[in-house]
Amino acid sequence: MVTAQNIKHWIELHLANSQAFVEGDGHHFTATVICADFMGLSTLERHRRVYSALGNRMQADIHALSLKVLTPEESSRGGER
Repeated sequence: MVTAQNIKHWIELHLANSQAFVEGDGHHFTATVICADFMGLSTLERHRRVYSALGNRMQADIHALSLKVLTPEESSRGGER
């Protein structure tokens, strides 16, 4: 079974200089991902990068993932884009 810690590890491993905060029950997860590389990217492109970091696990192991994707600056403003 996939854990929140697994997802955190996979995201931080594949997105350089990122921080992931993940919660979930083994099938449904919520993640806040903070990454400087998100600067200038649309929300859709930011989501694509996180899904890419998770690879096939999104289809096989993770039933649902809710994402909040921020730059460090957005995070310091309380999540405002």
